[in-house]
Amino acid sequence: MQSAHAFKRLVRNLSLTALTTAATLSVTMHSAHAQAAWPNKPIRVVVPFAPGSFTDTAARTVGAELSAQLGQTVIVENKGGAGSTLGTDIVAKAPADGYTFLVTDNSFAVSAALYKKLPYNPKEIIQVSLLADGPAVLVARPTLDTKTLKETIDFARANPGKLNFGSGGQGSSAHLAMEAFLMQNKAQLVHIPFKGIAAAMVDVAAGRVDIAIGSAGSTSAYIKDNRLLGLAVSGDARHPAMPNVPTFAEAGFPGYKMMYWFGMMAPAGTPPAIIERMQKEIAKAVATPKVVSVFTGAGVRPISTTSAVFTKMVQGEVTLWSEVIARANITAE
Repeated sequence: MQSAHAFKRLVRNLSLTALTTAATLSVTMHSAHAQAAWPNKPIRVVVPFAPGSFTDTAARTVGAELSAQLGQTVIVENKGGAGSTLGTDIVAKAPADGYTFLVTDNSFAVSAALYKKLPYNPKEIIQVSLLADGPAVLVARPTLDTKTLKETIDFARANPGKLNFGSGGQGSSAHLAMEAFLMQNKAQLVHIPFKGIAAAMVDVAAGRVDIAIGSAGSTSAYIKDNRLLGLAVSGDARHPAMPNVPTFAEAGFPGYKMMYWFGMMAPAGTPPAIIERMQKEIAKAVATPKVVSVFTGAGVRPISTTSAVFTKMVQGEVTLWSEVIARANITAE
């Protein structure tokens, strides 16, 4: 009798084990199928700036290619304000399901270093891939007495505060880029902030401001028309849009490595498989003739990276800008 009961218990336990295993396999297979099916609805890409910036252009140009590749609409939304932190916060608080992404630039690292209190923790955002990078270009008004970068820095050292520089605003990437260069070379210039780098370049070209630093996109047309004097360009080689402008190394300042970058990020917790898939799709997108044409026309280089490489780069920039901000005693407006 006991043997019969024991046999029944054994059969019941085996049946329960089989049911549990089947249920687990069902959930696992359903999860794998759901992940493999990504994306199965439109993808939202937030740009934390107003329309018209190159960051916006990059998001829309790459977004169009991703839409074709993934078979789903990529919707770009501009959420500018608060130095890019408003739009970034929206992404930080979004569901980490692979349907919300951020396309931003150096401002992400600048904000992390500059603001003592942000509406989000920078760790709530993870890096997916770079989309593009481009050099920083140091320019001067054509009427400046000094005509090379070495002459200009020598004059600035001998005459502290005599020269000034314009930027896109207090704590902007252009402001920090110039402060970093001045610190490296022990020179002092008076900072004149503008509401955007475009406004600063207008005043440098008009002779009201001595020098400024900006992207190739904001400077190359002025240099070509001789309305700005190109002193140096960052990167390993001269820029094709301004072949007569020496690199910082050629100008005698090899230590200056500042580059402008543009990249895609996502809410922390987004499944690694989706991050990896998106990175691979970005690599395809930035190699298409359309993206290459738009990006090179704006003076930047199409590029893609792994999440790990992009993350390490951003962490390095946060450390650098934190040091520059502390040493120059820069505060947010």
